[in-house]
Amino acid sequence: MAAKQPPPLMKKHSQTDLVSRLKTRKILGVGGEDDDGEVHRSKISQVLGNEIKFAVREPLGLRVWQLVSAVMFSGVAIMALAFPDQLYDAVFNEEAVSSKTPIRLYGGALLSISLIMWNALYTAEKVIIRWTLLTEACYFTVQFLVTTMSLLESSRIATGAVLLLGSRALFVLISIYYYYQVGRRPKKV
Repeated sequence: MAAKQPPPLMKKHSQTDLVSRLKTRKILGVGGEDDDGEVHRSKISQVLGNEIKFAVREPLGLRVWQLVSAVMFSGVAIMALAFPDQLYDAVFNEEAVSSKTPIRLYGGALLSISLIMWNALYTAEKVIIRWTLLTEACYFTVQFLVTTMSLLESSRIATGAVLLLGSRALFVLISIYYYYQVGRRPKKV
């Protein structure tokens, strides 16, 4: 008895068979949109990721603002640590300071925040940049409120304090603007 010969194998041309290609891509999980709305062309790009996705599109002037903030925080911190009398006099137009310790503690806190600002200047991570901008906005808001309350209690308006209030309100707005700009999702091209 002779063995029955199997029918000859017909090669399937998957390059031309559209249904087969779509099924294969679906099984691999390629070609559809992921959670971020990106379409991956291959499994390799899906597994490795897209570098553009991790790059932060920085708003115009962000790094300049970070540099200005770091310099400003450092300068005021050094002035508060080294010359507390002159700093108090420049803001409130009063030469008599009951104790230099609170002003020096303020300088130490500002120096700590300035170190964070300097480190944030050199990072590309969106989360760190946003946290430093939020810290900055909170600091300026608290300083605005404390200075306002101090002026209301003393019932005397000093030119330096008014300039400080105006600049702090402006700095809060700039920090919040950059905070939201860095947090925005990039537009799909």
